[in-house]
Amino acid sequence: MSLDKADVRKIAYLARIKVPDEDLDHLAGELSQIIDWVEQLAEVNTDGVEPMASVSDVTLPMREDVITGGNRPAEVTANAPEENKGFFLVPKVVE
Repeated sequence: MSLDKADVRKIAYLARIKVPDEDLDHLAGELSQIIDWVEQLAEVNTDGVEPMASVSDVTLPMREDVITGGNRPAEVTANAPEENKGFFLVPKVVE
């Protein structure tokens, strides 16, 4: 696919990018090459290829989901401006 100056000007307008007129020819060539490459990719047979999120087969290490060190309200609220029955008291911000 070949783009001309008018196409590049419209793409730049839609993308809200200011492109000087002297750069339109150069950008038209580059964008045409990119579109040709994408069209080439569309021709590749991908039947039987599973979609993937990453090219490397790496999984994150998982840890056991256990409860640790809880039930310490005095330590949690130690730096609170005010505390009442284990809850933070904060100034009202909405009237």
